[in-house]
Amino acid sequence: MNKIAIVGTGYVGLVTGACLSDFGLNIICVDNDKQKIDDLHKGIIPIYEPGLEPIVERNVYYKRLSFTTDIKEAVDECDVVFIAVGTPPAEDGSADLQYVEAVARDVGRYMNGYKVIVDKSTVPIGTGQRVKGWVREELEKRGLSYDFDVVSNPEFLREGSAVHDFTHPDRVVIGTESEKAMELMKQVYSVLYLNETPFVETNIETAEMIKYASNAFLAMKITFINEIANLCEKVGANVQDVARAMGRDGRISPKFLHPGPGYGGSCFPKDTLALAEIGKQYGSPMTLVEQTVKANELQKKLMAQKIEDELGDLEGKQLAILGLSFKPNTDDMRESPAITILNDLAKKGAKFKVYDPMAYKEAKWRLKNIKDQITYCKNEYETMEDSDALVIITEWNQFRKLDLDRVKKALRQPYFFDFRNIYKRDDMEKRGFKYIGVGQGSGNIQMREELKTKQEVAATKTSD
Repeated sequence: MNKIAIVGTGYVGLVTGACLSDFGLNIICVDNDKQKIDDLHKGIIPIYEPGLEPIVERNVYYKRLSFTTDIKEAVDECDVVFIAVGTPPAEDGSADLQYVEAVARDVGRYMNGYKVIVDKSTVPIGTGQRVKGWVREELEKRGLSYDFDVVSNPEFLREGSAVHDFTHPDRVVIGTESEKAMELMKQVYSVLYLNETPFVETNIETAEMIKYASNAFLAMKITFINEIANLCEKVGANVQDVARAMGRDGRISPKFLHPGPGYGGSCFPKDTLALAEIGKQYGSPMTLVEQTVKANELQKKLMAQKIEDELGDLEGKQLAILGLSFKPNTDDMRESPAITILNDLAKKGAKFKVYDPMAYKEAKWRLKNIKDQITYCKNEYETMEDSDALVIITEWNQFRKLDLDRVKKALRQPYFFDFRNIYKRDDMEKRGFKYIGVGQGSGNIQMREELKTKQEVAATKTSD
């Protein structure tokens, strides 16, 4: 095998290229964004991903990893071409394949012999066959008929732990109709194959479906525990105990049973919308997925409503916001709950002092419509000075051990909204905070007593 081309240097492409080069392979990363490639040549990584920078630096030094804007050169030199470009949602929620098509056509224009074309991007079922068609069309224009194979090799990388996920995967999925292509892909992943990582060998369409089914299931699991959390608040139950007991069931597992303000990011929102749209196109409605999408958006709005319910009129109120990225260890704010929460509160006249360890650059354009209501702070404690409440939206580790005496002293009022449940309500109430979590029953001791009385009255009426 000669070199491998990775087209696209976002989260998926750059992590894939860097990690494969660390496996000892020769990788060319391609992108049409000249500034991004120039930055990479200077050692500037365009994304924040823990552990990625030293891998890139090491493999550039050993000349196993290079960067270019010249896709013709990359296709000429490489036997395997990974397509790792974006597939953003179109207006109807379906995946926009214009960038995938552009790469496939470029491969057809420039290929000089047998190639394996690998769909690494998350693409709708049937895309692999469409890629074949686009490549053939370009070959026909050239009057050529080179052999090639298409492979679906979906990624399962979590932002913030993408390097670990690539090097220690739960499974590697390879979908193809060709034994030759399958053997080449096993060579690409030989390090993982020798380490006895489970390989799922299947056809193209099944591999494409595996990616969507996996993400949709995890999104539904998050949404399920969020809805259980909302009910727990009404009946006086504690969702953390519920989730812990559920997670003890081996059929359920404790993963993704953490209530919060709703999921965000580059995968779950986009992939659930796309799968729902695919279901509509094929006359097989994905009703659970459709409801998951709706419930997740509602969850974000419910968080804003919680704040208004507690604080009352928000006009002129100042809120200390901790966390803007959709999850910790990333600067990505795509579909972050913070966007919905802050926009809803801004409409009610609230002002914000905000802090996030990494997401400022992205926040300043994603929240530009309410920029006059936002003050960006240098640390978590600066946000609290003269604020009417503290709101934790993203559970960065440094927010888990706040100096609570300092917090209480800085706030005008002791309102503590913990939308990631990283503090214990009873402990916070003993310290004098008005603590509001997600799914932790009534909001304070007095409310719990009132709820208990209501339940006792209801039980008496039932027995009568």
